[in-house]
Amino acid sequence: MTGFSSSAQAMSLVAFTVVATITLLLCVMTGPDRDDLDEFYTGYSSLSPMRNGLAIAGDYISAATVLGTSGVIALFGYDGVVLALSTALSLMLLMFLLAEPLRNAGRFTMGDALARRMPGRAVRITACVVTLAALMPIMLVQLAGTGDLLAFILGFSSDGLKTACIIGLGALMISYAAIGGMKGTALIQILKIVMLLGSGAVIAVLILNKFGWNLGGLFNDAAGASGAGTAFLNSGLQFAGGPSPRLDMISSELTVVLGGACLPHITMRMYTAGSAREVRRSMSWAVPAVALFVLIITVVGFGATALIGREAIATADPQGNTAYLLGARAAFGTDVSTAETLLFTTVTAAIFLTVLASVAGMILACANSLAHDVFAHGKKQLSARREMTLARASAAAVGIPAILLATLVQHHSLQPLVTLSFCLGASAIAPALVFSLFWRRYTRAGLMCTLIGGSVGTLILMTGTNLVSGSPISAFPDHDFTWFPFTTTGLVSIPLGFALGWLGTVASGRRASEEQRKQYEAVEGWILAGAVRRGN
Repeated sequence: MTGFSSSAQAMSLVAFTVVATITLLLCVMTGPDRDDLDEFYTGYSSLSPMRNGLAIAGDYISAATVLGTSGVIALFGYDGVVLALSTALSLMLLMFLLAEPLRNAGRFTMGDALARRMPGRAVRITACVVTLAALMPIMLVQLAGTGDLLAFILGFSSDGLKTACIIGLGALMISYAAIGGMKGTALIQILKIVMLLGSGAVIAVLILNKFGWNLGGLFNDAAGASGAGTAFLNSGLQFAGGPSPRLDMISSELTVVLGGACLPHITMRMYTAGSAREVRRSMSWAVPAVALFVLIITVVGFGATALIGREAIATADPQGNTAYLLGARAAFGTDVSTAETLLFTTVTAAIFLTVLASVAGMILACANSLAHDVFAHGKKQLSARREMTLARASAAAVGIPAILLATLVQHHSLQPLVTLSFCLGASAIAPALVFSLFWRRYTRAGLMCTLIGGSVGTLILMTGTNLVSGSPISAFPDHDFTWFPFTTTGLVSIPLGFALGWLGTVASGRRASEEQRKQYEAVEGWILAGAVRRGN
């Protein structure tokens, strides 16, 4: 099944154990030892711009990016490259449009940023619910994919062992979030991105060397081995079965650009910078790191197709999630030295660390929102000790259901869950943040309409896509209740989210809108220019 030698499998198992041990020790050593909320939620904003930027890049490059996007490149060529570039463009959007206002408006969570001008428990609870709804699906994907990933690398196929991997690794991820807090998870993200970039760059160099450093030759060979011919190098192959391939592709890329920039575990990292200037400097490190990794997975994805063929990749995994590993293995050829085995072990350890770090960051974002937005802003004022205890308990409250759900969905197609997370980020969170940060007359009713209406609309539209039913890779391949013409909901749900926010604001009346304008003007300097840093 894997084609990996027993020595490589044994070394990978040892590497996994070492990585898990070291990262857990890092969390224990760097975790907050006092009841200090700033230390737990933001790490005292003590990371330098370079380290914070690498942590942002590490949080941004999830296992779905490493495995899923490289798989789309290997299976669909040009469409996968556009998807990868959209990933980098998304972070640039965050850098130039939202990063500084988010840092100035918020303190710990997205609820803080929204409540800056619209205080109230209802706003915070709704923000928490949307945070959980947006991050839970992608958490399930990465937890459920962990079992298949380890099975692929280590060569076992037992469903019981896969489930045990999900449970064990899920418990480890909860520990990262609960013990390490923001600083501990940030250090893991930094280690992860350094390992990914280092090992990935070596693999890309080996692949390019096999093709004489001729990118044109690499692309042509990949097209020849894809079975799709020149269509592999043109747009639309991924969506060829739909009624409107070009519109479907636009919808997908728009969803990635807006959704990726606004997912709560990414925006949470903006609060770890000490000032607006440090946010800019942090993002100036994060964007090049992500752009470099996009180039790496492009080379590895095309290299995998060129060296082993599209059919072999699809046979190993219909969605191409093993393409990155197959491409890395193919880069070494048939005669694998000890040094190359060590390098491949580093690649697998980096991917393993990617899964751990990504889910830990998402659990932390959900736990922070649950503790800070729901419990800490209730009827009774909580002490710092009590809130930190609740934050750590919330990590378990979020992580345990995620583990249980992941064991249930592991045998279904996981692509709908990834798409759902990005669609919710683009259709509910993005309009809410843009309106809250930049529209003076935006009202509380408009905000609630955006968050609730955008989320509900996305969920309804998602049920009609071919990712849920009607296709071999759908969640329910034996049924067909497809009624929505696009793979993602973004082309409809994103305008819907913005429109609902506008309608809710208009329906609030001129008086409410004028009151919100005055409230916004009172905090406008803080949000847009960081003139004053005020706690919530």
